[in-house]
Amino acid sequence: MSGKKSIYRERVTDSALKLKLEAFGASLIVGPKGCGKTTTGKHFAKSYIEFQDEDNREKYLSVAENMPSKLLIGDKPRLFDEWQDAPKIWGAIRKDIDDTSLKGQYILTGSSSQKVETAHTGTLRISTLKMYPMSLYESGESTGSVSLMDLFDGKSVEWEESQLSIDDLIYAICRGGWPQSINVENKEAALSIAADLFYQTCHVDISNISHVKRNPLWAERLLRSYSRNICTLAETKTIIADTSSSSEMSKPTFYEYFHDLEELYIIDELPAWCPAIRSKEAIRAGNKRNLIDPSIAVAALGLSPQYFNTDFKTLGFLFESLCIRDLKIYSSGMNGEVSYYHDRYGLEADAVLHLKDGRYALIEFKLGSKEIDMGAEHLCEIERLIIEYNKKEKQVPLRLPDLKLIITATEYGYKREDGVYVIPIGCLKN
Repeated sequence: MSGKKSIYRERVTDSALKLKLEAFGASLIVGPKGCGKTTTGKHFAKSYIEFQDEDNREKYLSVAENMPSKLLIGDKPRLFDEWQDAPKIWGAIRKDIDDTSLKGQYILTGSSSQKVETAHTGTLRISTLKMYPMSLYESGESTGSVSLMDLFDGKSVEWEESQLSIDDLIYAICRGGWPQSINVENKEAALSIAADLFYQTCHVDISNISHVKRNPLWAERLLRSYSRNICTLAETKTIIADTSSSSEMSKPTFYEYFHDLEELYIIDELPAWCPAIRSKEAIRAGNKRNLIDPSIAVAALGLSPQYFNTDFKTLGFLFESLCIRDLKIYSSGMNGEVSYYHDRYGLEADAVLHLKDGRYALIEFKLGSKEIDMGAEHLCEIERLIIEYNKKEKQVPLRLPDLKLIITATEYGYKREDGVYVIPIGCLKN
């Protein structure tokens, strides 16, 4: 066995974690299983306790149960991995932060499949940071030649070229952004990681998270239906009917499974942006269906990269899911949030990226170049409606979009005459 130490791949959330450690006594990193929480925690920690270390597990658990404050002794920041195995450590950390008032003392990571009730919330002491799987920039597949922040700050794009072919993107969608899969040379082996995550979620984790035995076939069927409706506004009754077509799953039971999958950070829906630029009745305000990573949908549907040679319609929805994943990751490094816009007249923006300072971008995702003109028309029409709204509602005007973007799977990036930027996902970074 090689003793060579692996090189740490920088994550977009690194800057957010640094900020939280400057502001709070401790930071809790949450996210789906296998997204790299422990690796990032170890990178920033100067000492750590791993409760899953079988050589020391019983010793650690005994101390944590009887005198948890002893485990706090060590260089700071001090990491506690799988902290849920020793829940008293939460209270000990909270008290130590109260007593010392020091910042950046502790990092906690753990399995998303184990939920623990603590006596205290940790508010203003232990801050939560959500991690995602890797974006294409973090995995080294996007060149990062176009920065979203630079675009917001007024830097123009003259001409950029993506190095990702459509086959590369299809593979990245099917493989997912799981760190364990990024450096695996055997592509079939890399693809198996998302499939295993899907299986473990349905057969093990969904029962562990709620401490209630769940039917793995129902969980699989729910995720399969959800995957067929990914990046759509499919109503809950549609998914329930699809899930329950061959079983007797009641509506309350459906919601129990649904919320368990949210707690596991598998389901990760996109909220609506609801400016009443037409009327309140025109806005479709339900969440857009999405998963934390498109590879889970591919695994749930039992597909392979070769399948998409003949089904670009499904590929389009999965490409949108990939783009939303990356935008959520990039926005986390920009102190931003991602939503979508859609009204009953069919006018839409697949995503709206808001920054805390009020600036925002209207965004469409287009797999091929033939759809770019239509996407640009949508974005320009929303801008026109906002201008008209502001003429009528002068007291509370809506801000005009600072950016209009079309994110594509195509090769070239440039700025159109109508002010819309066309940016390949293979060029993008935060």
